[in-house]
Amino acid sequence: MRRTQQDRSAGTKAALVAAARELFAARGYQAVPADEITRAAGVTRGALYHHYADKQGLFRAVVEELERELTEEIEAAFAGGADPLTGMTQALGVFLDACLREDVRRISLTDAPAVLGWDAWREIEAEHGLGLIVTLLEQARADGLIVETPVRAQAQLALSAVMEAARMIAASDDPARTRAEVQQVLAGWFASLLRT
Repeated sequence: MRRTQQDRSAGTKAALVAAARELFAARGYQAVPADEITRAAGVTRGALYHHYADKQGLFRAVVEELERELTEEIEAAFAGGADPLTGMTQALGVFLDACLREDVRRISLTDAPAVLGWDAWREIEAEHGLGLIVTLLEQARADGLIVETPVRAQAQLALSAVMEAARMIAASDDPARTRAEVQQVLAGWFASLLRT
């Protein structure tokens, strides 16, 4: 059966993203030339420019794919909790564990703000993380677990705190120790939202 143009296009894009992700995770955005990505993907340089305009456009696609995957992992951790509070604790743990992974540390937390710019990076983080946090907080509020606060404002502040914790882990000389410290602080902060 012949592949359609749409199938070929999707295959080319997937090959470019997979090759770029592996190379960016291993060496960082600046150290990987576009020609190396296209060779690793088995496509022409023209294919890169056709689908992504430039290496930065491909990098953004890699960041967005990584963020989608992280969001799915975090949602699954939350859903697996016996109750919303347990789910939130598990979701936070999954996110902080992900911050120890080299691909997340290098691509999402180190290179993305520098390559895409702070505003674009925050936009991507908000697109994937903010909606999830709003959902978690709304569920907790509906279950009577947290005090009545404006959920959108609380979610934005929570996202900011969690992303700052992630950046601290990424920049740390001892990421595992920093991960444990930020979890302790964030867990205490989130616990302060609970009804007593």
